[in-house]
Amino acid sequence: QVQLVESGGGLVQVGESLKLSCAPSRSIFGIETFGWYRQAPGKERELVALVPRFGSRHYADFAQGRFTASRDNAKNTVWLQMNSLLPEDTGVYYCNAQLGSEDYWGQGTQVTVSS
Repeated sequence: QVQLVESGGGLVQVGESLKLSCAPSRSIFGIETFGWYRQAPGKERELVALVPRFGSRHYADFAQGRFTASRDNAKNTVWLQMNSLLPEDTGVYYCNAQLGSEDYWGQGTQVTVSS
């Protein structure tokens, strides 16, 4: 089992940046894949990025070139660097951890991009 705590959300202007963090309750070495997802008001949750323990990261089309997801072994943290933010990036961002056949979710952090 693992608990996930996200932080770093907030209110920013168009074009600004935010860096989200996800702190798991256990070592990230033991977690196969982390994911960042988001959910906008009235919409379904969607994938932002996948960060596997091994192999290439995967990004949604809207995140390519603007967002960077990474695992920080030294700080036992998973990051989501978001640049050039747009109003359509507004939503609650969730961290996900895949451990065996189980999926774990954090409580989410609100990102609001104002024009």
